[in-house]
Amino acid sequence: MVRFCANVSMLFAEAPFLERFGRARAAGFEAVEFQFPYDFAPDAIRAELDRYNLELVLFNLPAGNFAAGDRGMANDLARIDEFRATVRTAMEYAAVLKPAKMNCMAGKRLADVPEDQQRATLIANLRDAADQAAARGILLVTEPLNPHDAPGFFLPRPSDGFAVVAEAKHANLKVEYDVYHAQRTEGEIVATIRNNIAAIGHIQVADNPGRNEPGTGELNWPFIFAAIDGAGYDTRIGLEYKPSTERTEDSLGWMKEYAQ
Repeated sequence: MVRFCANVSMLFAEAPFLERFGRARAAGFEAVEFQFPYDFAPDAIRAELDRYNLELVLFNLPAGNFAAGDRGMANDLARIDEFRATVRTAMEYAAVLKPAKMNCMAGKRLADVPEDQQRATLIANLRDAADQAAARGILLVTEPLNPHDAPGFFLPRPSDGFAVVAEAKHANLKVEYDVYHAQRTEGEIVATIRNNIAAIGHIQVADNPGRNEPGTGELNWPFIFAAIDGAGYDTRIGLEYKPSTERTEDSLGWMKEYAQ
């Protein structure tokens, strides 16, 4: 049976961030993930995790000025010092928050820098971050983002992510496979999961179109979840979707078929 965690950056967003942990526990979740914790003191987040006895599955390394369009900088040699500083910050948070996994976003493609230089920079940075995560018992993942939602992203398709991870050849580096992003590019969700499960470190879900909860769009979720389970994926699936309802709790009915 598949197991889920609530992405509290997108779920329960009708409440202030630190109140979402209690909402998640009250809704039946035993685990959470989130995108960026850096606007809050790590001790404040840790207190909410402890208060509600919640497992922390994943959060992202800092990704630059997200509001201004940054989606990471790991492919940019000119920002390597900035990247290393973000890794230090992430590891300081990880020391307190103790996630199982962390996600390193690749960055946007640089029009004036050769492709091979960007790729080499990305791989070197991923290896370094994976080393630091491994020292703390944390799995590092990197996530492809579709070009409709994230124009110009350096890893726009799942196949790009798998190729970079294969080239990096690091035991502590895998792909974060987001079904929504995958459906908007290459599709073939079930075949991709079955054929690449050894390289998938984390799975997130949302339906398409709309990025709302499973059951609101075109995807066959019983088939997908059965494939994830059958492939041997044994950690939690992140619910990173935009609820179609005013209250997140009202968007969770679809889980009854799958929850343990």
